[in-house]
Amino acid sequence: MKNVLLTGQPGTGKTTIIKNVLAYIKTPAGGFYTQEIRQGGVRVGFEIVTLKGEKAPLAHANVKSPYKVGNYGVIVENIDRVAVASLKDALKENNLIVIDEIGKMELFSEEFKKTVISCLDSDKIVLGTVTEAKLSFAEEVSKRDDVHLIYLSAKNRNQVAEDLNEAIWELVKETL
Repeated sequence: MKNVLLTGQPGTGKTTIIKNVLAYIKTPAGGFYTQEIRQGGVRVGFEIVTLKGEKAPLAHANVKSPYKVGNYGVIVENIDRVAVASLKDALKENNLIVIDEIGKMELFSEEFKKTVISCLDSDKIVLGTVTEAKLSFAEEVSKRDDVHLIYLSAKNRNQVAEDLNEAIWELVKETL
């Protein structure tokens, strides 16, 4: 199965596993991941980081936006300008696409949702994360016949990491 999505509670290591897979396979990939923005040890927001190194704020406590998740105002323009653009570039340039994550904040963008479907429908390998929150789009993506959904927990994360390194490498080798 060429579409692999990790889900699970925040802090279980989903993004870390994806970064480790990328380091293990040493093959160019496209797409993005998200990470916390911290000031003085306190989380104040999140940023989008493309695999080409471009960064842009995704959401921030100081941002006034009609789109909010918790205390954070979501910057939908950056989702479209940076995350979506990185996925569209990856569709053209790479055999492996990283989508981290298909989450509450990203789902405010209709263009993001369309592009995720394009990635999953493509012949490319997709490695990503999806929120376990009960959101219709996230559930729809998770239940697709062509998606292998892996629930990550503190108990299984080391084994999943090991298995995923090999599984993604086998898929990537077929495209070389």
